[in-house]
Amino acid sequence: MKGFLAVRKLKVGVIGLGEVAQIIHLPILQILSEKFEIAALCDISPGLLQTMGRLYNVPNLYAEAGELVTQPDLDAVFVLNSDEYHAECAIAAARNKKHVLIEKPMCLTFSEAEAIVQARDAAGVKIMVGYMRRFAPAFTEAVRQVKALGRINYARVRDLIGQNGFFIEQSTVVQRFNDFPAWAGPDRAERANRLLKEAIGEVSPEYKRVYRLLCGLSSHDLSAMRELIGMPERVKAASTWNGGQFITAIFEYPGFNVTFETGIDKIRRFDAHLEVYGEEKSIRVQYNTPYIRHLPTRLFTGETNGETYIETELRPTYKDPYTVELEHFYEIVVNGVEPKTPPEDFVEDLKIFQMIMQAL
Repeated sequence: MKGFLAVRKLKVGVIGLGEVAQIIHLPILQILSEKFEIAALCDISPGLLQTMGRLYNVPNLYAEAGELVTQPDLDAVFVLNSDEYHAECAIAAARNKKHVLIEKPMCLTFSEAEAIVQARDAAGVKIMVGYMRRFAPAFTEAVRQVKALGRINYARVRDLIGQNGFFIEQSTVVQRFNDFPAWAGPDRAERANRLLKEAIGEVSPEYKRVYRLLCGLSSHDLSAMRELIGMPERVKAASTWNGGQFITAIFEYPGFNVTFETGIDKIRRFDAHLEVYGEEKSIRVQYNTPYIRHLPTRLFTGETNGETYIETELRPTYKDPYTVELEHFYEIVVNGVEPKTPPEDFVEDLKIFQMIMQAL
C-alpha cells in the first residue's frame, strides 16, 4: 500500500509470570501489539506457565530460563522473576544476543552488576533497568522544572504504602499456583543468603530486611531522587525499626539536606512522592500504586507571586509510566537510542544502599 510504513515488531520472551508480569508487562505488551509480540514464556510453576500460555496464545513455553534465551527468533528478554535470579538470567540472555529489560532491582551485589555490564559489552546488546517511575511524564517535567529552580533549600523523598495485595485484591485477579518444584524454595533461600552476605556481610535478620527493602521498593525512590537532584555526598544519619520494615535517612547535598522515609504497613493507601523546595517555589511529584493501571502521576507546584501564593496541579497524561518505559525500550532496540536507565545507572543506587547500611 502506497505510503504505508512497516513497523518492526520485536519478539519478546518473558521470564517470570507473577504479579508484575500479569498485571503490567503482559497486558502492555499485548496493547502495544504493533511493536511487540509475546513469543515465549518461562516460569517454574507448570500450572501458571500453561495458564498464561493459553491466555496469551503463546506456544513456546519453558520451565528453564536458560532454554528460553536460546530461542533463535527472540529479539529481547524481559527478566521479571525473583531478584536472586536477575543477574543470571540477564547474563544468559545477553550471551545469546538478546536485548534485556530487567525489573528492579537489577541485582543485589556489585559483582553481579559488573558481570552484567561485561556480558552486555561482549555481546553488543542493550540492557535497561525497569525504573518506570522515572518515565512518568509528570516526573520528567519535574526534572525540567527543578533544573530551572535555582537554589534548593530542602527536599523530601517519601514512600509509605500499604501492602501490594491491598490494591490487587480489589482491582484484578492474579493467577497463583503452588506447584513449584521441590528445589525452588531452598535454592532461592541459599542464593539470597549468599548474595546478602556478599553485599552487607554477616548481619542480623533485621538488617537483611532493610537491605531487601532498599533494593526493592526504595530503589524506585532513590533512583528518581538521583535524576531529580543528583547523587548525595553522604548519609548524615539513618535509622530502622519494626524489624527493618521502616527506614529513615538524612542525605547531605551541597547547601541542603534531604530526608528519606519509607515503610510498608497495613493501611490501604499509597503515599509516594518526591518534593523539592526552592527559595520561592516547591515542586512535588505524587505517585500512585502501579498495580491499578492508568492512575495518573501528578505534578504539584507552589510558588509566591507578589502578595499571592499559587498552587497548581499538572496531570500530563493518563498513559501509565510502564507504557512509556516499554515504548522507550522499543526505541532502544529498533532505533539504537541509549537506555535512560542502563546497568551503570543502577550501580549508583547500590552505592546509596551501602551508604545507608553503613550509617545505621
